Amino acid sequence: MPITPPAVSQSQLEDALKHHFGYSSFRCGQLEIIQQLLLGRDSLVLMPTGGGKSMCYQLPAILLPGVTIVVSPLIALMKDQVDGLTRQGIAAAYVNSSLEQETINDIFQRLSRGEIKLLYVSPERLKNYYFMQGLASMQISLFAIDEAHCISQWGHDFRPAYTQLHTLKQRFPLVPVMALTATADVTTRKDILLQLGLHDPYIHLDSFDRPNIRLTLADKYKGDQQVLRYIKKRGDDSGIVYCQSRWQVEKLSKMLAGAGVNCSAYHAGMENEMRSIVQDGFSKDNIQVVIATVAFGLGINKSNVRFIIHFEPPRTLESYYQEIGRAGRDGLSAEALFLYDEKDVERISKRIADGENEQRANVELQRFQALKGFVEAQTCRRQVVLNYFAEFTTKKCGNCDICLDPPSQFDATEAAQKVLSCVFRIKQNGDIEHVVQVLRGELTEKIKQCQHEKVSTFGIGKNKTPGYWFAIIRQLIHLGFLQQDISQQSTLCLTQASRAILKGEERLMLASPRLQKASYWQREKTDNRYDRALFVKLRDMRKIIADAEDIAPFIVFNDATLSELARIKPQTSQQMLNINGIGDTKLARYGHTFLELIQRHN
Repeated sequence: MPITPPAVSQSQLEDALKHHFGYSSFRCGQLEIIQQLLLGRDSLVLMPTGGGKSMCYQLPAILLPGVTIVVSPLIALMKDQVDGLTRQGIAAAYVNSSLEQETINDIFQRLSRGEIKLLYVSPERLKNYYFMQGLASMQISLFAIDEAHCISQWGHDFRPAYTQLHTLKQRFPLVPVMALTATADVTTRKDILLQLGLHDPYIHLDSFDRPNIRLTLADKYKGDQQVLRYIKKRGDDSGIVYCQSRWQVEKLSKMLAGAGVNCSAYHAGMENEMRSIVQDGFSKDNIQVVIATVAFGLGINKSNVRFIIHFEPPRTLESYYQEIGRAGRDGLSAEALFLYDEKDVERISKRIADGENEQRANVELQRFQALKGFVEAQTCRRQVVLNYFAEFTTKKCGNCDICLDPPSQFDATEAAQKVLSCVFRIKQNGDIEHVVQVLRGELTEKIKQCQHEKVSTFGIGKNKTPGYWFAIIRQLIHLGFLQQDISQQSTLCLTQASRAILKGEERLMLASPRLQKASYWQREKTDNRYDRALFVKLRDMRKIIADAEDIAPFIVFNDATLSELARIKPQTSQQMLNINGIGDTKLARYGHTFLELIQRHN
């Protein structure tokens, strides 16, 4: 049954936003999207992760007379969304495989009585004939399809069940459909519109930029130790480490846990119950770091993830940007660290090329080339990403490793001669790690067995770090002065071209090694405007409340709201209502407790 959209003024929308969600103004684009929806138009909404997509359908759902059906890909995401809406006094529910049939029947009873405003379902649920029959008898005001890129065969997270969603416009031609996604290139956008059959859609293309996330790439050398040092320096910050294989996830998580990191593994090979326990523990701040394959993260709603590490490269720039978008959703500063090793790139390229579907493999290889372009960039990394998504910009971001530490070249003739001479002296009988150890004078078992401590190049590079020599050797391989013999455990071999360098007949300029430097990838955007001691107390109180209610802490208040409380230190309920993220319902539920804490602190 079609619904006549209500006439709602801008001031009424702003009042509803403040009352239900505690925000005093709309983010860029939200107001226009909502206004077009209330006119009954279909829409395609592209906003970055954390940009406020959910508000575009949640606020209209409250104002429209019927129920809004939200198609969402993950059970954990549905639960977080419904928990958050319920704490804001908004009637919401979800139907998925985690519920007993009796519970589902009760939800349908509540729907028939008009007691639910938002119903979250999986795309697989919409394939159920009886479920669709039940929907046909309801007053539906809107279909919101989250993670809409999953419908496209060109999308990076293609999900077959999403292809059934084209039937929504056929079965409910008068009900508006809103498709939402954070990452879709031009081809994927066109495919979404085609697959869903949207009629004269309003298209909102927001900026893909997430300026609060620092983008950093560093050469990977003994990557597990790099990750461990990084996490230790981050204190108790929440983060995700992405790997490409289950084996690597298990290996890295075991090492980190053994070193005292509060972490858990997550991959598709684990039992569903175990994966749910890990995701729930991470959401509730009981697990600090998750080491995961890409199976973890689609639709993660946790707002206080402070860092993302790519231990191995993703296959596409879309995947990379969606994965780093899980950090800093509260708008506070976050970091994305990409550890790069050419061996990882070669392995993934081969895995893609070996795919059964040749057409699909060719498309994926093209996308992977774009990712390699990002890695090899000598200009602002954010520019590379934004230009890829057709958001052309000439402005440098000032918050990536290239901007903060511009690449430079240096006369590397002497450094190259040390490396090439070392390879020659050990008779081309060692891989990269072994050559680095000889240069640095490390007396390993293999060096003693080979008697390489007796060669003239032993220890001539001990004044440089292992990462420095690794970066030099990698460039020498790129430029054709060294080769790796795969048939002999990747031992390094001299090439004909290396002769001129060894004899000093040519000068060699190389890029200064891009090492992990605390000066740029660990440096925080300091903000001393709020009382940090009070922030810690507020955070601890939030955790106590969240544990008592069995919900994720960010559902109570996110970090941005806590930092504003710690800065303004409101003394009355009315002053609390002026804090972003505190509406009437949350004030009634939590306001007194936090006011008392602030007053005691003062």
